[in-house]
Amino acid sequence: MVDDYTDPVAVCNVGDLQEHEMKQFQFNENTKVLVVKQKDQIKAIGNKCTHYGAPLHTGVLGDGRVRCPWHGACFSIDSGDIEDFPGLDSLPCYKVEVKSDGQVMVRAKRKDLENTRRLKDMVKRDPKDNRCYVVVGGGPAGAVCAETLRQEGFTGRLVMVCKEQYLPYDRVKVSKASDVQIETLQFRKPQFYEEYDIETLMGVAATKLSCEEKTLYLSNNTTVTYDKIFIATGCSASKPSIKGSNLKGVMVVREYDDLKEINKLITPESNLVCLGSSFIALEAAQSWGKKAKCATLISRTEFPLMATFGAVVGERVLRLYKDQGIHTVMNSGIVEILGDDNNNVTDVILKDGTKLPCDILIMGTGSKFNTDFLIGSGLPLNHNGSIDTDLYLKTLVDDVYVGGDIANAPVYSHNQERAAIGHYQLAQYHGRIAALNMVGKTTEELRAVPFFFTMLFGKGFRYSGYGKYNDVVIEGDLDNLKFVAYFLDGDDKVVAVASCGRDPIVAQFAELQSQGKTLHRKDLEDPSDPVAWTKKLKLVGKCI
Repeated sequence: MVDDYTDPVAVCNVGDLQEHEMKQFQFNENTKVLVVKQKDQIKAIGNKCTHYGAPLHTGVLGDGRVRCPWHGACFSIDSGDIEDFPGLDSLPCYKVEVKSDGQVMVRAKRKDLENTRRLKDMVKRDPKDNRCYVVVGGGPAGAVCAETLRQEGFTGRLVMVCKEQYLPYDRVKVSKASDVQIETLQFRKPQFYEEYDIETLMGVAATKLSCEEKTLYLSNNTTVTYDKIFIATGCSASKPSIKGSNLKGVMVVREYDDLKEINKLITPESNLVCLGSSFIALEAAQSWGKKAKCATLISRTEFPLMATFGAVVGERVLRLYKDQGIHTVMNSGIVEILGDDNNNVTDVILKDGTKLPCDILIMGTGSKFNTDFLIGSGLPLNHNGSIDTDLYLKTLVDDVYVGGDIANAPVYSHNQERAAIGHYQLAQYHGRIAALNMVGKTTEELRAVPFFFTMLFGKGFRYSGYGKYNDVVIEGDLDNLKFVAYFLDGDDKVVAVASCGRDPIVAQFAELQSQGKTLHRKDLEDPSDPVAWTKKLKLVGKCI
C-alpha cells in the first residue's frame, strides 16, 4: 500500500534554525511539527510526546533524538520511532525538502494529520514459523517486549502471561489517581492483541519453570514449551509483620484491584492512615486523603522521601503535605493495629503509645520480587530474589532473558554496575532491549539512565540518575518549589538530579548521562549561570 501524502507546505526558512536547534512550526490549522537542524540536515517529526502530550520543542535535543521535557521519553529525529520511555507509540515522521531559496517544505502522510502518535509496523504470526516466544508478566516490561517482538519481525507463536485479570495497563496511575477506570489505563484494546496474534493469558500466573526442558508451568494447569522466554514478573507489595496487619481495611496499593478495594472502603467519614515514607505512601495519602475525613501520614524517618531526595528536599515535601491538610507523624511507626469483632481495623498504636483512629490503613512500606516460582528452575537467583543479567538482558541460562523490577541489570549512567531498579520507564526500556536481542537482528546493549517522576498536590517532581550520594546542592527557590537538587558522591560527581518546576533540567541531565558525559561540583559553581553545564549537550559526539 502506497502512503498518501499531502502537498508540500512551507513551514519555515532554513535560516530560522541554528545548527543543533529545534523549533515548533505550524503545518496547518490543526497540526504543528517539530523541525530540527542537526549536522546540516533538516528533519521534521511530531511535536507532542506520545506519553502525556508534552510539547517536545521545550525538551532536549540529543544526538539524533529528542527527549521529552516532562518524563524523559526519547524519539528518533530520523524516523520518529520511540527509543526510550515512558510511552508506547512513536511520532509521525514527515518528508522534508529544502528549496534553493531556503524554504523548508514539509509533506505529511494524510493519516498522520489526525494523529499525534504512530504505531510502528507490526507483523502477524506465520503458521509455518514453529518457534514459540513467551513473555511472563503483563507489566510495562512485558507489554513493550511483546509489541517490539512483532515490530521487529518475529512471526512465531507469541504468548504473554498476565497474572492480573487485565491487559497491560499504566500502573503508575494506580496510586496517583483514585478515580481512574481500567479502560482508560490499559495500553491497548483487546482487538490489538488479537490483530497481531499475541496470545494473552489473563488471570494466569507462572508457577514453575524448567530451564532444562524449556517449559513454563502455569496456574491454569497448562504448560508452554518455549524457544526463548522473557521474564518480567515485577514485585508484589508487602506488609510489615505488625500485629493486626491481616485485619480488613489494612491495604497495600500496587495493582488495579487494590485501587478498587480501597475505593469501596473509603467514605467521607473515614480516618485514613498511610504508613511509609515512599512515593507510594505519599501518593496514596494525596489520592485518597481528599476523600476521607482525616488523613495521616506516618513515617519512621524524619522527613518523607529522605532516601531519595535527602533531608532538605524531604523537609519541603513535608511542609507541602502539612499545607494540604495531611496530618504527619515523623520519626515514628505503628507497633500494633487494632480491630473490632468483625475484624475491621479501628485504630493504630504508634511507637510512643499514641492511639489513632483508623478505618483504612494503606501500607507503602516495601515490596518483594515475584520470583519464587523460579526456585529450582536452573536459573540462578540472588539472595533478595533478583536475577543478574548482562548488557543484553540475557541471564546465565541460554534463551532466558529478564527485565523490569526483578532484573539486576547494568546501569549505564552508573558505570554499568548492576542494580535492580523499580522504575516504570526503565522497565519499558528493558522490554524493548530484550526483544531486540531475542529477535537477534542486531546486538543491542543496555544504555540505561533511570528516570522517575511523580505529581504531589499539583507539583511535578522529576528525578534522573542512580547511585549513593554524600551531599546535596540546591539551586533555585526551594520554598516556592522551583528548584534543582544535585546529588553528589564522595568524588564530587553528580550521580542524580531532581527538580520541581524547572523542566527540562532533569531531562537535560538524563541526556547528558546517556551521551556518556559526567557532571561535577565545579560545573555547578558558575555564579552568573548555575545551569551553564547544559551547554555540554550541544557538543554532540564529544565526551567531557
